[in-house]
Amino acid sequence: MRVPPLLLKILITALVAVLAYVLTNLIDQKQGEMWKLTVSIVIGGATLIVQYLVDFERRLTEVETGQVTRIREMKESLAAHHGAMRDLVDDRFARISEATELFSQVDRSVLRSDGVTKLARSATKVGHLENPLVEKFADLAIGRLATLMEDLSSRRADCLGENDDWMIDLTKCVQSSLVATSTSVDRGFWNSEPAKRYLEAQSDAIGRGVKVRRLFVVNTPEDIDSELEEICESQKLLNIDACIVALSELPHRVQLGTTSDFIVFDEVLSYETGQDTLDVNAKTTLDARPEHVSRCLKRFNELWGATQNLASSRDPR
Repeated sequence: MRVPPLLLKILITALVAVLAYVLTNLIDQKQGEMWKLTVSIVIGGATLIVQYLVDFERRLTEVETGQVTRIREMKESLAAHHGAMRDLVDDRFARISEATELFSQVDRSVLRSDGVTKLARSATKVGHLENPLVEKFADLAIGRLATLMEDLSSRRADCLGENDDWMIDLTKCVQSSLVATSTSVDRGFWNSEPAKRYLEAQSDAIGRGVKVRRLFVVNTPEDIDSELEEICESQKLLNIDACIVALSELPHRVQLGTTSDFIVFDEVLSYETGQDTLDVNAKTTLDARPEHVSRCLKRFNELWGATQNLASSRDPR
């Protein structure tokens, strides 16, 4: 069993005192009993004092060691806290600097800075709704927009499926010209709701002085039916310069070129749809590379010029 420290000190003191008493008897038996007891008590007391001094020294050493350890830990903690605060402040200032630079670039660009600011504020408000579904949906929407902006900065962007909103919005933005080809793949589109909005946007553009030309392309004259002629005539009523052409009637050199659905806006941006093996529009591409836009314009002008020549040769006058 563990002996309590105080009892241990008393036992050691008593033992030393007894030993001192025995030694005084052995050394000098002539001395009186009082002297022997006094010497034993003095030696026992000295032993007790020495024990307390040793204990005090040990505790003092422990306190000093503990103080040194705590001071070192405090210094390390303060140093770590200082480093963390410095990193945090540097990070915040870096973000502020980055945000300031970003908005400065937006102000210098032709983009509407109020729209970018509105987007940032609205995104912050959505984040405070505490609605995980809405927050996730908003995050996906912002991600798609960020991807589109990044792709447009490299002059080319695409998405899966047919993106009617891109086409309609670009028509609302066009300033001078819109040329387009429409193949049999697009036949069903002209009876849809997006087609109505698309034609309304073209009508508004024509009102702004935009020249709109559309070429309906089929393979043979037999592919020209009453439905296609009605679609073409309805667009002419909107002041769209539209006509139908059968590739088989065009010169051989014109037939050799590729024929696909594309729209060129202001001669600087093409909107193209790509078909899968079932002739379904599976991909939409925006391309602002000058060389690509030039190829699309060249192809349209070849088809348009050949169509006009064909029409002139058929004119009885």
